[in-house]
Amino acid sequence: MPILTPLGRTFLSFLQVTGRLVIFSGRALSHCVRPPFYPRLIARQMIEIGYYSLPVVGLTAIFTGMVLALQSYTGFARFSAESAIPNVVVVSITRELGPVLAGLMVAGRIGAAIAAEIGTMRVTEQIDALKTLATNPFKYLIAPRLIAGMTMLPVLVLIADIIGVFGGYLVSIYSLGFNPSNYINNTMDFLHAQDVISGLVKAAVFGMLVTLMGCYHGYHSRGGAQGVGRATTNAVVSASILILCANYIVTGLFFDR
Repeated sequence: MPILTPLGRTFLSFLQVTGRLVIFSGRALSHCVRPPFYPRLIARQMIEIGYYSLPVVGLTAIFTGMVLALQSYTGFARFSAESAIPNVVVVSITRELGPVLAGLMVAGRIGAAIAAEIGTMRVTEQIDALKTLATNPFKYLIAPRLIAGMTMLPVLVLIADIIGVFGGYLVSIYSLGFNPSNYINNTMDFLHAQDVISGLVKAAVFGMLVTLMGCYHGYHSRGGAQGVGRATTNAVVSASILILCANYIVTGLFFDR
């Protein structure tokens, strides 16, 4: 039937892309655990992903914590439950908002940069030159970025957790009139190790997804500058969608009852 032909082509194209992505991911992750390693390249990527992403992640976290405290107060005041604000702020930041927002910010900044850099190397045939020099592109270009992404995202999320909770504290103390000692005691009493650990596990998964999508789309970019631009957009969009999907899966693994 004519109507089934485009559906079949779309389905086969989807399977082709999925298979290519799975093979690429397997090769990339296998090179992360097999020598030789490039410590200088890994350190450079850790600085690029971790240190230079800190301002945007910090600003996102502090304003998220501040808005969360204000919005919680508006809702809880209707039920005379304002004392629950410290609990809501710390759980929301550590479990969900810290890792997800940090992941999305890093996807926009680092995922796009990785795709543009590797895509430019692809269209200018620098990757082919690496192969000619007997240098494995997966080992030299992709593995250092993956290792840096998986190690630095948890660090960024831990800092974002602290800054986000501090933002909620500032608004609660100086704008809503909370007692500082009671606020800190409520925060510490309600915070569990599992809340922080689940956020850090999510961050490691998000770091892998962001760097993997940037490398994958950059490595397979075609068509000159236009192709590099398309790869950059695809890297950010696919990483953002996968972050939201992975967030649901990891949350289910930690907190499903």
